Amino acid sequence: MKAIICTGYGTPDVLKFQDIKKPIAKNNQILIKIHATTATSGDCVVRGAKKYGPIMKIMFGLKRPRQPILGAELSGVIEAVGENVTKFKVGDSVFALTGMKFGGYAEYICLSENSILSLIPKNANFEEAASLAFGGTTALHFLRKAAIAPNQKILIYGASGSVGTAAVQLAAYFGADVTGICSTQNIALVRSLGAATTIDYTTDDFKTLNETYDIVFDAVGKLNKTTAKQLTRQNGQFISVAQGLVKELMEDMFLLKELFEKEKFKATIDRTYPLANAAQAHKYVEIGHKKGNVVLNVVKE
Repeated sequence: MKAIICTGYGTPDVLKFQDIKKPIAKNNQILIKIHATTATSGDCVVRGAKKYGPIMKIMFGLKRPRQPILGAELSGVIEAVGENVTKFKVGDSVFALTGMKFGGYAEYICLSENSILSLIPKNANFEEAASLAFGGTTALHFLRKAAIAPNQKILIYGASGSVGTAAVQLAAYFGADVTGICSTQNIALVRSLGAATTIDYTTDDFKTLNETYDIVFDAVGKLNKTTAKQLTRQNGQFISVAQGLVKELMEDMFLLKELFEKEKFKATIDRTYPLANAAQAHKYVEIGHKKGNVVLNVVKE
């Protein structure tokens, strides 16, 4: 099968389109023919671990990632099942979150039937389904950590990225009053997703705002802590994607599926690339201005 292999640490050019052996499902596994995956900031961090120092390389592998096939989320169709599998059947369309185990940048993947995966929403195509899990589950994790509640005022910094677009929608769904910070060209998008107020960080100096919030959520891990403290109400919460690993929950996948089917949650897709052009996708992601998600098509629809 074809796969994108991260041959070492460095620029996107270390990603190579190669032939590797197709996996075979074990007794408790399903074999998924992948239709779509995404290029996320997390994938870029692992690929570029060299510039983050030796600790990152110890975490992921000394010379190259221990798992050289990146891709933390995917969608596809089950092609085979192990003899002990009871939850899924051949032909099921599924979406999955593989997290730090990666594996999405390939034509096939084997996963345990107990992995973080679900049938795709009935009204979603494979591109949409592939882009739901990473941003959605990350946003849910941190909103849950902040104990979000109706009528709270929440400020989301980086509201137009993968996690940010999910957080805006989910915070609005939970009844919060959402303010999103983003660039000029993304104001309309963020408003369409449920932000009652938007702040253009390129023209408005949000650091001098008189307003304070019950929750300040840094969805990109770049907000200055001093600024965040100034914007957070007494007894309020500051949360950031830089505050540790996300706890992946199966029920979050079910919730995202349900909300998508009820048209209360949208898949925000900026660009799509063929899998073979993963390096080009990484270059675009690293610019830092993507709107929502960047999808890699493995099977052309």
